Amino acid sequence: MIKFINVTKVYEDNGAKALSNINMFIEKGEFVFLVGPSGAGKSTIIKLLLKEIDPTSGTIILNDMDITKVKNRKVPYIRRNIGVVFQDFRLLPNKTVYENIAFAMEIIGSHPKEIRRRVPMVLSMVDLSGKAYCYPDQLSGGEHQRVAIARAIVNNPPVLIADEPTGNLDPDTAWEIMKIIKDINRRGTTVLMATHAKDIVNSMKRRVIAIEGGRVVRDEEKGVYEYEV
Repeated sequence: MIKFINVTKVYEDNGAKALSNINMFIEKGEFVFLVGPSGAGKSTIIKLLLKEIDPTSGTIILNDMDITKVKNRKVPYIRRNIGVVFQDFRLLPNKTVYENIAFAMEIIGSHPKEIRRRVPMVLSMVDLSGKAYCYPDQLSGGEHQRVAIARAIVNNPPVLIADEPTGNLDPDTAWEIMKIIKDINRRGTTVLMATHAKDIVNSMKRRVIAIEGGRVVRDEEKGVYEYEV
């Protein structure tokens, strides 16, 4: 569950108001597209959820916890509840596919036995069982993103944030990635996906929250993408 209550963000270095009195509520298990033109505030919303930045005012609830004023030492525990998939994959080039995914479990102290059980499971979910011992430079763009998704979900987070996950992919591969993300959502994971992918948004007919100028201007069930791409 994600809840923004009267959230405003002003960047202190330049005085820019990125968000202005944002209110939104995303239920557990929902699939929501976050859309809007470049500079609208989508990235700021994601950074706030990841505790990379703090709001200037307002309250942010994540999985029934007020994360607005959490101390820095507790931020890693908050991030354990969020899987993140980026446009640029962010894989570790000197680790195999298996090692990239296992690393996400190692950094939170998972037992080696649990890692050996869980990593093959998520590799199977993203149809990469045969690539476990390949390195990133041996993979296609679509395979890179599948590894990134597997890494994001290996700790079974209740929330998955996808930031332009299909932005660097051809249309056919993009739809393969969307099928995986839909399957993850179907298993109960809440998905918030920031995107400019008009065809995907319009075809999937899921909830759409549109941001413009740091404000929510539209929040529709089975919404559409109304911006130039």
